[in-house]
Amino acid sequence: AKPLEKKTELSPEEKLREMEKEIHRLVEQSAITRENGNVREALEKAKEAGKKERQLCRLREQQNLLDQLNVDLTYAVCLNLAIQHEANDNDTEALTIYTQIVKNKQYPFSGRFRVNMGNIYFKQEKWTAAIKMYRMALDQIPNNVQAIRFKIMRNIGHAFFKMHQFPDAIDSYENLLAHGGQHLDFMTGFNLILCYYALGDKEKMKAGFLKLLNIEQVGLEDFDEEEMDLESPSHVKDPNRNITEGDDALREDVKRRQREAARFIVNAANLVAPLVDKTPVAGYDWVIDSLNNHGFPRIGSEMEIAKASYFLKRKEFDQAIVVLKKFERKEPSLMACAATNLSFLYFLEAEHGSAEKYADMAVKADRYNARALVNKGNCMFMNDEFERSKEVYLEAIGVSADCLEAIYNLGLVNMHIGKYQEALLAFDKLHSITHVNCEVMWQLGDIHEKLGNNAKAHEWFSLLITSPKGRPTDPGVLARLANLFNKAGDETQAFHYHLESYKYWPVDMNVITWLGIYYVKQEMYEAAIPFFARAAQIEPNEVKWRLMVASCFRRMGSYPQALKLYEDIHRLHPNDIECVRYLITICKEMKQKYDHYAAHLRKLERIQEVQGMGPESRAVPSAPPRVQRMGTVTAIGDGDDGGELGAYKRPEASGVGGKGIGGSMRDRYDPDEDEQGGGEAQPPVELYEAQEVEVQKKAAPKRRLAPKAQEQDEEDDWGNDELDDVLPPM
Repeated sequence: AKPLEKKTELSPEEKLREMEKEIHRLVEQSAITRENGNVREALEKAKEAGKKERQLCRLREQQNLLDQLNVDLTYAVCLNLAIQHEANDNDTEALTIYTQIVKNKQYPFSGRFRVNMGNIYFKQEKWTAAIKMYRMALDQIPNNVQAIRFKIMRNIGHAFFKMHQFPDAIDSYENLLAHGGQHLDFMTGFNLILCYYALGDKEKMKAGFLKLLNIEQVGLEDFDEEEMDLESPSHVKDPNRNITEGDDALREDVKRRQREAARFIVNAANLVAPLVDKTPVAGYDWVIDSLNNHGFPRIGSEMEIAKASYFLKRKEFDQAIVVLKKFERKEPSLMACAATNLSFLYFLEAEHGSAEKYADMAVKADRYNARALVNKGNCMFMNDEFERSKEVYLEAIGVSADCLEAIYNLGLVNMHIGKYQEALLAFDKLHSITHVNCEVMWQLGDIHEKLGNNAKAHEWFSLLITSPKGRPTDPGVLARLANLFNKAGDETQAFHYHLESYKYWPVDMNVITWLGIYYVKQEMYEAAIPFFARAAQIEPNEVKWRLMVASCFRRMGSYPQALKLYEDIHRLHPNDIECVRYLITICKEMKQKYDHYAAHLRKLERIQEVQGMGPESRAVPSAPPRVQRMGTVTAIGDGDDGGELGAYKRPEASGVGGKGIGGSMRDRYDPDEDEQGGGEAQPPVELYEAQEVEVQKKAAPKRRLAPKAQEQDEEDDWGNDELDDVLPPM
C-alpha cells in the first residue's frame, strides 16, 4: 500500500480556527487559575488572550473574512479581562472594560454587568454610584428571574444602610418579604433588625426577630443545633473540627451555613433582648421563649447565660446565681459554662468552698475548659495549696496556650513561693502576648528589683509611665522609681519622683516622710513643715508628727510658734516625756520659767522606773499613743548608712524599714548641760524624728501577703514591719 501522504500546509481559515481554540484555552486557564487563588497569573493569561483575540480580528480583516468575526469570543475575552482586573483590585481598568461591554449593543444581556460595576463602587464606598448601578441593572433583569432581582435589591438595601438612610434600607429589605420571605437570607434579616434598632422601633424589632427565626433556606430545613458550635470554650480554633467520616463538600457547606445562621440569630437576640419589653429582664424572657418555640432551644440556653451576664453587670449577684443554677441538670456543655460563671461569682464573694465546688463541676463536665481550671487553681491558691494551684495553672496553659489568666496567676504563685526566675519566665511570655499591659510590666519590674537587678527594674517601671498606654500618673510606680534612684544615690531624681508621687497621692506616709526628711537634710525647714503637718492630719493620734513640725519651727528660729505648738501638744498629751523635755529646752532658750515642767518630767521618769519600763520609753503607760525615740539634726547627716538620706532606707521590694532617721537621744533630761554652754556654741538643736512609717497598703490584684508577714504584728517598733510595695489595686 502507498504510504500516507503528509498533510499539506494549513489553510488560512484553519489557522484562524486554531487561533480561536488557543484563545478559548487561555480564557479557561485564566478562570481556573483565578479559582485556585493565583489572581496575578490569571490576569496575565487574560491579557494574553485579549492580545491574541485582537490579532485574530486583524488577520480576518486582512483576509476579508469579516463575516466570520466571532462576537461571542470577543465578549468572553473582554468580560474575563474585566473580572481578572477586578480580582486584582485594578478598579479603574475593570470599570473601563465593563463600561465598554454594557454600551455595546451586540453583546447579549450585557446590562446585568452593571451589578459588577455597582460592586466595585460599593467596595470603594461610593454608595450613591453603587445604588445607581444596581438600579440600572435591575431595569435590565427580566421579571421572571426573581432570584437575581432580589439579590440586587438586597445590595441596594446594604448601600442605604451604609449611608445610614435606614428608612430607605428598610423599604429595600421589606420588598424581599413579598413572596413569603423565600428570598430573605439571615444576613438581610439581621440588617433589617439593625435598621429597626437604629430607629428605636420596639414593635418592629420584635416582628423582625420573629421573621429572622422563620427564615427558610435551601439546605437548612433540618436545622441541627449540634452543628452550630456556639463559642464553646472547649473548642479551639481548629478549621478541621467539623470534618467527620462520611462528610463531603456539600455537607461541609451546609454546616458552615448553619453556623453562620446561628451567629446571626445569637447576635440579634443579644441586641434586641434588653429593649423589646418594658424591662430588660422581661425582654430576655420574651426572646428566650421565642427561641424555644421556634426550635432553637440551645440558643435559648445561651440567652439564659446572657441574662445572667446582664445581672452580673448590674452587680445583682443573687439573681445571676439563681439563673445559672438552672443549668445544673442540662447538657454537659451548657452546665460547664454555667458552673464556670458560678465558680467565678462565688470566688468574688469570698465563698471559696462553693467556688471550688462549681469549679470541680465545670472541670468534670469538660476537662479541657481552661477557664474552669483557672477558677479551680484560684481556690487552691486561697487555701494555701500553692504547689497544687501551680499544677492546675500549668494544666490550663496546656489546654489553651494563650489563656492570659492562667499565665498571670502562674507568675503570681511562683512569686509567692519564692521562685522568681520561673515567675519571670511566665510574665515575659505574657508580655510577649499583651505587649503593653500595665499589670504585667509592674510585675516584671517588681521581680527584677527582688532579684537585685535594679537597672532592669528601673527600665520596666520607666516603660510603665512612658509608654502610650501606660500609667504616667500612677503614684505607686512613681514611688518605686524614686526608691530605685535613692538606692543608686541619685537624690535629685529620687526627690523629683517622690514629689510627683505625692502630687497624685498625697496620703502615702512613706513618700511624705521621705520628702519631709529630704527638706530637713537640705536645711529647708519651712518646706518640710507642710509634709509633717500633712502626716499629722493623716495620723492625728501620733504625737511625733506635731513634734516634728514644732522642731522645724525651732530650727527656723520661730520660738514663739514652736513654744505654742509644744504647749498645745502637752495639753493634749500631758504624759508625753519628749514633749516635756522639748518644753524645758525651749523655755531655757527663751529665758522663761520651766520649773513646773522639770518637776513634771521628774515625776514621769519616777513613774517609769516604778513600772519597770526603763528610761528609754517616751511616755508613761497611761499615755495611749505609741511613740519612738528622737534624733538630732546632726544625726540626720551623720547616719549609719552612708549615701542615703540620714539612714532613711527602704529594703528591696518591701515597705520602709530598717533604722530610724537619727541616732538615739540622751536618756534623761540634764539641766546642767544647758548651763554649761555659757558663751560656747550651742549643742545641736534636737529634732524629733520618726522611724520608718508603718502604713497598711492594699494588695495588688490576685495577690496576698505571705503568712510570714503577719508574724511581726506583735512588734510595734517602726521599721520592723515589712510590707510589700505593691501597686494600688487597678
